[in-house]
Amino acid sequence: MQIREFAEDDWSQVWPIVRDVVRAADTFTYDPTMTAEQAYPIWVEKPPGLTVVAVEDGRVLGTAKMGTNRPGPGAHVSTASFMVGAEARGRGVGTALCRFALDWAREHGYAGMQFNAVAESNHPAVAVYRRLGFQVVGTVPGAFAHPTLGRVGLHVMYHGF
Repeated sequence: MQIREFAEDDWSQVWPIVRDVVRAADTFTYDPTMTAEQAYPIWVEKPPGLTVVAVEDGRVLGTAKMGTNRPGPGAHVSTASFMVGAEARGRGVGTALCRFALDWAREHGYAGMQFNAVAESNHPAVAVYRRLGFQVVGTVPGAFAHPTLGRVGLHVMYHGF
């Protein structure tokens, strides 16, 4: 598996991953009815941010975006988001993308990485993030409307460098 910078031609493979994850409405706070045209500028970061794809045999298995969490006085903290195609889950793609994002943030001089909204019910992602050194620094109770579990908390997670 190779992780490389997103290229325009990748969108035809990235969009189905984004679409399926967003429509499931069980992990991301994005509008489940968003279109490809609405999703593109949200997912594809402009510099100095970066969007990448995890590719194997010409097939996109997953994608990540990373950049500054907040501008101004908070610009020293990065953030990232990850999506993995259903058929590639459980193969380490999300872990590899997260490691890539952490390395990218360190190389760009950030003081740490913050995730603002991790559904506490997203146990696989929370486990990966904890294994890679993130801590839950707070949970907003009932802030995420999960389609089957009802309202669950959203974790704020942080990894300092």
